[in-house]
Amino acid sequence: MSLVKFLVVFVIVAYAAAALGMYAFQRKLQYHPENKGLTPESVGIIGASVETLTTADGEKIILWYAPAKAGMPTILYFQGNAGEIGDRPLRFNYYHSRGLGVAYLSYRGFGGSSGAPSEAGLIADATAAYDWLIAKGVEPNRIALLGESLGSGVAVQLAAQREVGALALEAPYTSTVEVAAKIYWWLPVHALMKDQFKSIDFIAAVVAPLLIIHGEEDGLIPVEFGRRLFAAANQPKELEIVQGSDHEVLFEETTWARETEFFARVIK
Repeated sequence: MSLVKFLVVFVIVAYAAAALGMYAFQRKLQYHPENKGLTPESVGIIGASVETLTTADGEKIILWYAPAKAGMPTILYFQGNAGEIGDRPLRFNYYHSRGLGVAYLSYRGFGGSSGAPSEAGLIADATAAYDWLIAKGVEPNRIALLGESLGSGVAVQLAAQREVGALALEAPYTSTVEVAAKIYWWLPVHALMKDQFKSIDFIAAVVAPLLIIHGEEDGLIPVEFGRRLFAAANQPKELEIVQGSDHEVLFEETTWARETEFFARVIK
């Protein structure tokens, strides 16, 4: 075999091996759950109960819940792809200190919940959390969905299927497969990726008031994705592009304040 043929074969084999490896371990790359045994009290959250919900497919998932003050909406919050709900106590306390109810969902495989994450699984978890709030007596039009990064896709799909009072998305995407395709441009990602979270296909079914917040300099989920999702959404809708901010816009108190103001204004 000539050197040229050898190199061609080597490249083909190496590429195939890389593609196979990415396919086999893709959910390890997409989801980064942690389970440190945290409780609300251990991270400084006071007044929250820990609930265990059963999903339609039999998983046991954890929900941290603090009820709203009279007349205030309740936020059902969906985190990003890393860590666990116990890593995000500051925003929980922020919302609740302003009278909002807060329900923090721990996806399957995250923070004490059973199972392993997948797109279908996360949507089942979100639906179980929504149904639990309804059973608690929270009216559908007083539930505000809030999706952070990966969680934006969960929130969009739930809002497309259930009545809610409002929807806020932080650093959302048109689909996770489009984000992945920009990173792994050398792979046939559209053919290989299992959990594609195609928010762009669901957003037209959302009729609740929408707020999108995106950092102008976001290098993880470029702002173009947020703009495109916003363009495809129904009115009423609001878009906040935060100049000079990147993906860390999720963790800024000004973001939480904007969401609190939005929910209070659109949920009467």
